[in-house]
Amino acid sequence: MPFSPAAYFRQRFRSWFENRLPLSDHVTLSQRTVYILPTRPGVMLGVTLATLLVASINYQLNLGYLLTFLLAGSALVGMHVCHGTLRGLAMNLQAPGAHYAGATAPIDIKLTNARRAVRHGIGVSVLGIEAADGQDHWAWTDVPAQGDSTVQVAFTPGRRGLHRLPTLTAETRFPLGTFRVWTVWRPAAQVLVYPTPEANAPPLPPGEPRSGGAANAARAQNTGEFDGVRGYKRGDPLKLVVWKKAAKADEQGNGLVVRDTQQAQQHELWLDFLRAGSAGTEQKLSRLCAWVLAAEKQGLDYGLRLPALTIKPASGEAHKRQCLEALALC
Repeated sequence: MPFSPAAYFRQRFRSWFENRLPLSDHVTLSQRTVYILPTRPGVMLGVTLATLLVASINYQLNLGYLLTFLLAGSALVGMHVCHGTLRGLAMNLQAPGAHYAGATAPIDIKLTNARRAVRHGIGVSVLGIEAADGQDHWAWTDVPAQGDSTVQVAFTPGRRGLHRLPTLTAETRFPLGTFRVWTVWRPAAQVLVYPTPEANAPPLPPGEPRSGGAANAARAQNTGEFDGVRGYKRGDPLKLVVWKKAAKADEQGNGLVVRDTQQAQQHELWLDFLRAGSAGTEQKLSRLCAWVLAAEKQGLDYGLRLPALTIKPASGEAHKRQCLEALALC
């Protein structure tokens, strides 16, 4: 894209302005944090009023004076109402949970109105995110009198890691649309972003023998399933059934998978960073993320080896979350 001085200085000013704002997940808007400027229709209304005033003076039109001051008074009342729509509004942010890089992360914002009047036409958006048509993504709502309303905005984290939530903005142009009143808000909350799972990841690696069983390790083939499970046989205890895969079974039980306790005692499934291919670090983490999800889906015990961290084999939601967090912060 060609260099644009206007866009460059606009971005620099926005960064300077945002860095001056305090970090908080709760804010109550006041005169110091609410800004107001006329919109394009408001500027045109001002030009029209100036033209009417000059014409009325030149031609001594009493009705012209009446129309001019009537419209000017309405614009001033609209400015006061517009500013008061945001002033005094309380906003509370509910931080999103962990998400994968490239996936949309929603942010819930609760707007609380302590006044006895309804606040109309309030929009909330992530600052700087624009749609294909050039307009910002806005979530609009009315906040009832002495009540609250919740809006949801979203952003897409582009890379893994622990990131602060993006800067938010709220605005209104109620009631006439001649003035824009807005505020800028920097949340203090952070969101953990996992690596993007590899789309077509290879099968899980073979299990490693627990102690000197290299011959047993050769039995593990790259079939997409770790050899710690096997097909269901009549008489197998139900506690060994991998119920996460039971939906694929038919009425006779064909397709059920159970844990092979004998094989499980001989082998351990390790998801090793050094065995995740020869691509770059991000590609390896993406493959490990896909392997973690695949192993958890199959109900397997698995461990994770990273350059600076080793997580012992286990299974379950807490173990999966621990592994994904380690991949995100690696």
